[in-house]
Amino acid sequence: MAVNAKKIAVYVVVVFVMYVIIKDPAQAADYVQIGFEGISDAAKAIGDFFTWIADGAH
Repeated sequence: MAVNAKKIAVYVVVVFVMYVIIKDPAQAADYVQIGFEGISDAAKAIGDFFTWIADGAH
């Protein structure tokens, strides 16, 4: 039962993403840019944290 629910959820998400891309490609591109900026900021923060630890956590 849980596997079927997971498949349905994935299908719904894929259909929604396709709808957003078809309906407004510019807005979809903005969403992708926001997502990549978030990932980039998170990676930078993790790098800063490990640099802080390597420097002796002053």
